[in-house]
Amino acid sequence: MTSVDGTSEQLRLLPWTTPDGRPCYLSAASDHSRLSLLADDMEAAQLDSAEQVLAGAKAVLADPKAGERAVRFALSRATESLGDTLRIAVSRGGRIPGNER
Repeated sequence: MTSVDGTSEQLRLLPWTTPDGRPCYLSAASDHSRLSLLADDMEAAQLDSAEQVLAGAKAVLADPKAGERAVRFALSRATESLGDTLRIAVSRGGRIPGNER
């Protein structure tokens, strides 16, 4: 994307969506803006959460006595975490030089 002053400006996919589920993007000249740093912090928290969810899901799957409720909960959380992780991967991949959308 080209800005008004003719410089190339890339939009960053943020790690959250609008209330109706649409993606949010940030147009910032600096990777160190407040919103950009907030997005970095949220991505880190989402990745930490995904690690915990993965460990929990593995534990549920390893337990032959785990009931349907536990398996459904683990799968629900795993799909949420996978969605967050994929959004982060797309966002970071789009910011690699030469990999513009």
